[in-house]
Amino acid sequence: MKKFMKFASIGLIVALLLGCLSGCSQSQTNDETAQNETADSENTGNTANSENNNSSSDGEKTLIIGGIGPLTGNNANYGNSVRNGAQIAVDEINAAGGVNGFQFVLDFQDSQGDPDAAVAAYGKLMDNGMEVSLGGTLSGETQSIVAASQQDGILVLTPTASSEASISGGDNAFRVCFNDPGQGTASATYIADNNLATKVAVFYASDNDYSVGLYETFKEEAANRGIEIVEEQTFTTSTSTDFSTQINAIKASGADLVFLPIYAAEAATFLTQANGKLDGMTFFGCDGLDGILTKVSDTSYVEGVLMLTPFAANDPAENVQSFVSQYEEQHNTTPDQFAADGYDAIYAIKAALEQTGITEVDDTFNEKMIAAMTEITVDGVTGSMTWTSDGEANKQAKVMIIRDGVAEIYEG
Repeated sequence: MKKFMKFASIGLIVALLLGCLSGCSQSQTNDETAQNETADSENTGNTANSENNNSSSDGEKTLIIGGIGPLTGNNANYGNSVRNGAQIAVDEINAAGGVNGFQFVLDFQDSQGDPDAAVAAYGKLMDNGMEVSLGGTLSGETQSIVAASQQDGILVLTPTASSEASISGGDNAFRVCFNDPGQGTASATYIADNNLATKVAVFYASDNDYSVGLYETFKEEAANRGIEIVEEQTFTTSTSTDFSTQINAIKASGADLVFLPIYAAEAATFLTQANGKLDGMTFFGCDGLDGILTKVSDTSYVEGVLMLTPFAANDPAENVQSFVSQYEEQHNTTPDQFAADGYDAIYAIKAALEQTGITEVDDTFNEKMIAAMTEITVDGVTGSMTWTSDGEANKQAKVMIIRDGVAEIYEG
């Protein structure tokens, strides 16, 4: 579970593509991060009381923002990243005086990555008084949440669910991240424009909507750009531990580059097993690879890996460095794109609330908040964003490269 910047010549092309197609849909392995994650999952300090009546103990008005994602299980790093990034934004906004007289409260529930559990969590959040939903962290759970939200009509703004279908259920749903088709198309364009390869092998999860969506649009644009796909290898959730057969097939294919439209956990397994066997090949993924450095025992296994993503932790922009500094101080690790998307989602809600001018939650609240989403611009840590009426975000992508255990902006 997870939609992984340049440079003058291709930056505009990627920006235009993603502006049109805009649209990012797993547990950490090093001991220190695992301990941090466990502590985060057990921390209830950012969870609203179920008896909250939209006012705090000192009488201030509160706006409850509900989030859902895996805080435990194999995909826990994604949910924890989103929650942690969102909480930093909530704390910043509240410290600055709130918005229109409201203090924000983040209530984030654990879905374990299961759509049925996510729907149950959504119901619990509504019982807790949720006024705005962050949807789900993963695409499958978000699709279920959006369907459940139709009767309630509340604004759903998912930070990271990237499949097209995840927000297509109603006009109340938006996303911060890129959608899968946009990433697949932009990846093929970037590879072609930068002469990274003419022969490509693809390794993807055939039972995962995120992976299949990226593969399909990548394949279509690769054909348009004269890139030959010389090998296609797949796996499923039940066959995600031994990739020796796929690696051998890719090795024999003569590919220059391996496209990896998969999540970080599977990519870490693949690259660890491929170490020393696919020398000379370039590895290129999308936002699902974000966090891969926490999932390998030796960072040399991912040296030189490229990934398309809207967030770079080493971006010198003041807002980015402020966010990174706070995140590192609180969680002892560098924030990934999922954390950045969670942070930006809260600031998008702030901007929408400011746009409406609402000072009380009344019968017009939902309608006004949804309408405001297409009227705002948010200068976030993942870029400057606007939204279309179908819920897609317009913003520029970047390409990152892993060098010496650090992901940094790729300059070619």
